[in-house]
Order: sequence, then structure tokens, then C-alpha cells
Amino acid sequence: MSFDTRAHNRAMTHFDRHDSFWLFGYGSLIWKADFPFIERRPAYIEGWTRRFWQGSHDHRGTPAAPGRVATLVRQHGSLCHGMAYRIEPGVLAGLDLREKNGYLRERVAVKFEHGRAEEGLIYLATEHNAAFLGEAPPAEMAAQIAHAHGPSGSNREYLLNLAEALTEQGVHDGHVAMLVSLLPPAEGES
Repeated sequence: MSFDTRAHNRAMTHFDRHDSFWLFGYGSLIWKADFPFIERRPAYIEGWTRRFWQGSHDHRGTPAAPGRVATLVRQHGSLCHGMAYRIEPGVLAGLDLREKNGYLRERVAVKFEHGRAEEGLIYLATEHNAAFLGEAPPAEMAAQIAHAHGPSGSNREYLLNLAEALTEQGVHDGHVAMLVSLLPPAEGES
């Protein structure tokens, strides 16, 4: 059930000749920067909104019980806040492995304070990959997130870490907040 995108992403060589460039993180890349970077700054992109519509069969779930992780969908007039990292091209090989289950590299305009824009990169999972789960009733998505667990940990932890990181940035994301509010209590909680 995976869609290994590494070969496709290696063919996207646009940034190979750059000394460095910006990577925009909108999910776990906000709070789990386990890769080398030169600089890190809050940033946003326009025309995209964060949704828990991508299946995770390799990190936050299993093929039999996939988790739900963030991807982006186009939405006119929207802003998606996250974290931008200035990285060197050699870092992409490790990121391609991390994001291999359906995520493709895509060029975007990354914006910083005062609206200054720089060309950058996102990893985007669209409905054209085998791991894409798409929209579902919010309570069903929250229940799936609450129970999924994979090699990288629980899906609940992923959602809660993202919500906390966004709060620390002063960002309110209605979709993330809704899913957190609908999470059933963890085992042992009442």
C-alpha cells in the first residue's frame, strides 16, 4: 500500500545547483527537524491549507491500520503557516526517504515576515498516490488517529505535537484544532 516516491523525487533536480534553498514544513517537519539545516524560521505559503488526508503506512501506522498525517490541498485565499528551513541540496536524499510514502517535491513561494517571498520546496501528497485517504467525517478521522501506531510512534502523538508546535508559533489551524478536540481519551485517561 505504499507509493515509494524516491526515484521520482530524485528526478526533480531544480535545486541541485543551488548552494542552499528553503524547505517549508507544515506537518512533522515543524517539530521534528531530524536533518541538518542552516537556518530555521517561521513562514507561510499562500493558496494551501493543511489537511489530515494522507495515509501513513510506514511511520504513524501500518498497512493494516494506517494513520493519518498532514498534506496540503489547494484553497484559494488560504494561508498555511509552518516552519522554513534553509538547507543544502544534499539533505534531500534523507528527506526523500522520510517522505517516500506518497510525497512529491513541489516548488512553492515561501513567505516570511513582511511578505518577503523566496522560492522553496514542499513535500506534497495528492490524491494521485496509493496512500492518499482523502476527506472523511471529522470524528472518524480523529478515531483513526487516536488508534493508529507505527514504527515512528503513535498517530495521536503526531497530531498533538503538531498542535503544540502551531500554538507555540501563535498559529490557529481550525482543522488541527478540530481533530484534537475530537480525539477520544487515550487509554488510561478518563
